Amino acid sequence: MSTALLFPGQASQTVGMGRDLYESFDLAKDMFSTAGAILGFDLKEICFNGPMQSLTQTRVTQPALFVVSSILSRLLMDHGFEFKAVAGHSLGEYSALYAASVFSFEEGLELVKLRAESMQEAGERNPGTMAAILNLEPEKVEEACEAASRMGVVNVANYNSPGQIAISGATEAVQEAMNIAKTLGAKRALQLEVGGAFHSPLMQYATGKLREGVEALTLKDPDRDVYQNVDARIHRSGAEIAANLIGQIENPVLWVDIIRNMKADGITKCIEVGPGKVLQGLVKRIEPEMQLDGIANVTDLDAVGIH
Repeated sequence: MSTALLFPGQASQTVGMGRDLYESFDLAKDMFSTAGAILGFDLKEICFNGPMQSLTQTRVTQPALFVVSSILSRLLMDHGFEFKAVAGHSLGEYSALYAASVFSFEEGLELVKLRAESMQEAGERNPGTMAAILNLEPEKVEEACEAASRMGVVNVANYNSPGQIAISGATEAVQEAMNIAKTLGAKRALQLEVGGAFHSPLMQYATGKLREGVEALTLKDPDRDVYQNVDARIHRSGAEIAANLIGQIENPVLWVDIIRNMKADGITKCIEVGPGKVLQGLVKRIEPEMQLDGIANVTDLDAVGIH
């Protein structure tokens, strides 16, 4: 059986995440302590106790998910857990790259901090929104965005699963695209509560800031297959991975293609590593025959023999 680890992005966070890891493993204590020093605030306090309003701020959410997912993957690797490939959804790509030894935990968290802060600022400089379009073919969602672009920037942000696509851009343009999508047959169009128009050209400020951070590092070649968001392909060069990380900020997440490519490449099981079950739900809709599991807490680690 060939296994891939999948790492969730924003919207998977929950108050309390990581607490049992912190209480059970010295490694988790050390990594949360390192995170607090790098971030300049007590991440574990917000992760463990909330409030949810604080945890959902982009500058907090992204580091929180990266840290918890990285603790879990490090525990798996330290205990010899075998996996062939990794992928992450948006922010989750950074957790995937840590699991593939492309950068250290500290280097990864520095990049995530920069990404989160610059994306939050980009959202304040160029306000926008996102929406979920349900049960409409990708070509028709793209058609709706094209037609609505006379109102401003709007494009597909995430190809999440058959029947679930997120769009992103200027608020008026997104709302116009939602209306057009409904006339084209969408079952529903829901505006999302987000801090900005992620994966759209309105994130250009964040792209510039992240480029500075990425180019200051030398990313290592991964030690296993890495499927990246921007083209859904395997990349084995640290330099290619760096360029794709920069491109990811403004471009769509090709999640459907990633999972289909994994299946075509012989992956038979996907394990979501991090809080929640969002990615398991998406994979089930993309490739129903794929075996699925999730590792989010100490109970899940116990189930795979890690104590």
